Amino acid sequence: ALSGLLAGARKKLDAVGLIVVAGLAAFGGGTLRDVLLDRRPFFWVEHANWLWALVLLCLGAMLFLRKRHLGVDAAEGQAAPQPRRLLVVTERAMQWPDALGLGLFTATGTQLALAMGQPAIVAVVMGVITAVCGGVLRDIVCNDIPSAFHDHRPYAVCAFLGGWAVVGAQALGWPEGAVLLMGAGLASGLRLLALATDFRLPSWE
Repeated sequence: ALSGLLAGARKKLDAVGLIVVAGLAAFGGGTLRDVLLDRRPFFWVEHANWLWALVLLCLGAMLFLRKRHLGVDAAEGQAAPQPRRLLVVTERAMQWPDALGLGLFTATGTQLALAMGQPAIVAVVMGVITAVCGGVLRDIVCNDIPSAFHDHRPYAVCAFLGGWAVVGAQALGWPEGAVLLMGAGLASGLRLLALATDFRLPSWE
């Protein structure tokens, strides 16, 4: 949600636009998963308290950002000239909890699809969709190329491997909590490792 909030702030959206973009980032992947699996009600309809949490988070963050904007507005992590110079602190700090969310969304999405009797490959894809597509929708609405597709640091790949870890652990008969920790830990760990080492996938010349 915060990643959507910052993306909307950089595009100078109004309060409604910021909440919508934050909601897409937070709930978009899970909603798309539920649509593809024909699952009703949607998870945010079933657990409506998350909507209140989103609105309160956005309002609080907007008040904070108006006084101290720590976003990034520079290419390749380099500071832009004044007065457009914005520190990269917030965006870099957000990458770490975002990596944890990547693992959790991957594991829960994969587990949910397996519980519905989907084949392993479909369940893994549902996990990837849950984890990645919220950010994709956020970037599309903000008229950007989705960062998951072009920054070359593994993101969807980490979710894909984490999803297979869930499938493998569940096939071995692990307890549900251990399966969740295994899949989430692997996906998050790989993403954190990529961030720490600045590992990048090959790109087009």
